[in-house]
Amino acid sequence: MSGPRIGALRHRLRLEAPSYMADEGGGATVTWNPVATLWAEVIPLSGREELRADGLQTVAKFEVRTRYRAGISPEMRFVFGGRVLEIQAVRDIEGRRRWLSCLCEELGS
Repeated sequence: MSGPRIGALRHRLRLEAPSYMADEGGGATVTWNPVATLWAEVIPLSGREELRADGLQTVAKFEVRTRYRAGISPEMRFVFGGRVLEIQAVRDIEGRRRWLSCLCEELGS
């Protein structure tokens, strides 16, 4: 599989990384810090409803394809248009450090 055509990179996404700050209760507070702004192709894959601890929740899966960038990991997330896509997996398309494919998940209420 080859990477996306340049014209397909039409979504402007913000890549964010977590920063953890210890709180008084022995836990941690997560703050999301911007890392970069990228052009990407966002491909919807599937959607479903799941029963989670707090009730029924919608889950949508997406593939985000972008130019290769070192350091993107599953603990990061993409934000665009008020949507948050949590990165689940990252792979180098063709292993040539030209394109990345990120499997992402968006949780809804």
